[in-house]
Amino acid sequence: MLAASLPAFAVDDDSSDGAVDLTSVRTKIAAKDYKAALTELRDLAEDNQQADVYNLLGFTLRKTGDLKTSLTYYTKALELKPDHKAAREYLGELYVEMGDMAKARDQLAALGKLCPGGCEERADLEKAIAAKTGG
Repeated sequence: MLAASLPAFAVDDDSSDGAVDLTSVRTKIAAKDYKAALTELRDLAEDNQQADVYNLLGFTLRKTGDLKTSLTYYTKALELKPDHKAAREYLGELYVEMGDMAKARDQLAALGKLCPGGCEERADLEKAIAAKTGG
């Protein structure tokens, strides 16, 4: 059960201009109330095509077990903002959960380019890959 060992909190990239207020969503996610967060995020996504909203939708869907739809939203987030570190981390973690280690490592490589000096997202994905592969 790798998913249980991964952090239960979600991050996004607060640097987006005109970002919607995701405080309520983050609070629900922190409380592991993923269904309530999902409802709120779906409403937000109707009016806001933003990488942060799509990233958190992907995260919440992954936590509720909808891996296929989660993949769709991470992809949308990265189409809007290819340098979105949190989306890269979470997409990598999704691939770890799916057992696709090559694609997980691709996301780790992308994070290596985005933060060559290291960053939390890169470290978290490295831990998830190591936990799955035993090294």
